[in-house]
Amino acid sequence: MRALKIAATGMSAQQMRVEVISNNLANMNTTGYNARRAEFADLHYQQLTRPGTINAADGTVVPTGVQLGLGVRPTAVSINLEQGTVEATGGDLDVAIEGKGYLEVTLPSGQSGYTRDGAMKRSADGLIVTSDGYAVVPQITVPSDARSISVNAEGEVYAYFKDRVQPELLGQFTLAGFTNPKGLEALGSNLFVETSASGSALVSAPGTNGLGTLRQGYLENSTVDAVREVTELIEAQRGYELNAKVITAADQMLGATTQIR
Repeated sequence: MRALKIAATGMSAQQMRVEVISNNLANMNTTGYNARRAEFADLHYQQLTRPGTINAADGTVVPTGVQLGLGVRPTAVSINLEQGTVEATGGDLDVAIEGKGYLEVTLPSGQSGYTRDGAMKRSADGLIVTSDGYAVVPQITVPSDARSISVNAEGEVYAYFKDRVQPELLGQFTLAGFTNPKGLEALGSNLFVETSASGSALVSAPGTNGLGTLRQGYLENSTVDAVREVTELIEAQRGYELNAKVITAADQMLGATTQIR
């Protein structure tokens, strides 16, 4: 009975959907997190009678045929790239990206990673790093005697000193853009790496080539909508229950068959 296997694929699909929703809700307060969405497609069909087949009895063309679907399969877990709201923090190294783009960091392997989490820190040597200690590219070092720093919308970092009137330019942050940001591979810790699907990183100054600008003293909130996620969770639960009922009904039909004498 095909219904058993078809319903099993439906239960597996709804289980995956719940797992994606669970991850979204777990990250509803993660800085720069973009919500994910599970996407599905129907499996191939068993063609009992193909549409357009010539009827052997009278030579007419069968208008629709008989095509039996065999279930559902996951196709992607797509990332929602909409801009999250920005929240004021007052931190001099808290930077929100308003628009497209990612900050580039250097991973321990030497590979480039990309993030929208602008909660940056200073290392013991004054180097600007992420919360996990990865150096931001290009590397910018803040002098230990700097009274304060300022980051403008174009990413230029200035340091202010007690004995100087004019600030000193320390460097400029850059942003990386991708042809297909949804093709980036997530590593965790708010980090991504490029893949053949995303294309190579196109690095430019903030505010150029379609990239966003920076806002100092702010951080980008998660794009997770708790109300929408809970609604989808209820839908997924009901879908799982309905597929379980199909399995129960198919089992009862098989039971009735075995009782025939």
